[in-house]
Amino acid sequence: MSVLPSRFLYLCLHFLVLYFQLQESQQSTADFRIYIENHTRNPDDLSRKQVRIYQLYSRTTGKHVQILGKKINANGDDGGKYALLVVETETFGSHIRIKGKESEHYICMNDKGKIVGRPDGRRQECVFVEEFLENNYTALVSAKYKGWYLGFNRKGRPKKGSRTTQRQQEVHFMKRQPKGRVDPLEEFRFTPVTKRTRRARRLKPNSKRN
Repeated sequence: MSVLPSRFLYLCLHFLVLYFQLQESQQSTADFRIYIENHTRNPDDLSRKQVRIYQLYSRTTGKHVQILGKKINANGDDGGKYALLVVETETFGSHIRIKGKESEHYICMNDKGKIVGRPDGRRQECVFVEEFLENNYTALVSAKYKGWYLGFNRKGRPKKGSRTTQRQQEVHFMKRQPKGRVDPLEEFRFTPVTKRTRRARRLKPNSKRN
């Protein structure tokens, strides 16, 4: 008769332990969910969004991307007011939005692959994904239209996204600080491009042959 009460007591204790473990697990999950919501809901939270100001040097034109408003080209001078770009970066990925500091228009790509400037950058068409290339350049592919890149021809005119690939020089850019500006807190690595470095790159293949 004494065996039954002891077994019953053991089962009760076992169920109590499982109950408390389950409650603790649910509380931890809820706390983690609340933490994520709080850090992704507030757009001003530094842990979620970073804002940087820099220029995009175009490999094809030797100049910089500039946002004039609805029109965008890659003929901007170093330090030009329309070449200053405000780049909003999400820390949960490499998704960015690019806005002209002067024009306050965002670089966007419509469903035809055309590059346009829009005052509202909340659309998915205005989001690009950074791709870091082996040649130290950066390519920007549309987050909405897969395989369509931001690119400019030799005259600085935008290329249609449907006619671009990652290997084309037209879609290769370098992040550069504005002329005369030094920001010690800048987290990006900027590569200065001068006439001497361009000449060295042209002579580099010939030196290997010799």
